[in-house]
Amino acid sequence: MRIDAYNQIANLYNTTKPSKAKNTAEITSARDQVQISRAGKDYQIAKQAVASASDIREDRVAELKSSIQSGNYDVDTGDFASKLLASYYAHTNK
Repeated sequence: MRIDAYNQIANLYNTTKPSKAKNTAEITSARDQVQISRAGKDYQIAKQAVASASDIREDRVAELKSSIQSGNYDVDTGDFASKLLASYYAHTNK
């Protein structure tokens, strides 16, 4: 390795010159700022709306209660069994 080549590279990057510390008044005068994009704001609004929404669909529950109480609620046993098995296999294959 040639020393001349190293000196030329060092001159390019000014590694041989000691760096001066900046004035602390200049550093403390600048403040960091955060700006939230429109998409981020929309996401926050949607997240709040979902969090405040009920997990239970009251209209559907009332409809099913009415069907059960009147005796009109009918369950397809084949459909029920296939969904039960699908749920079982989904949980056991994790």
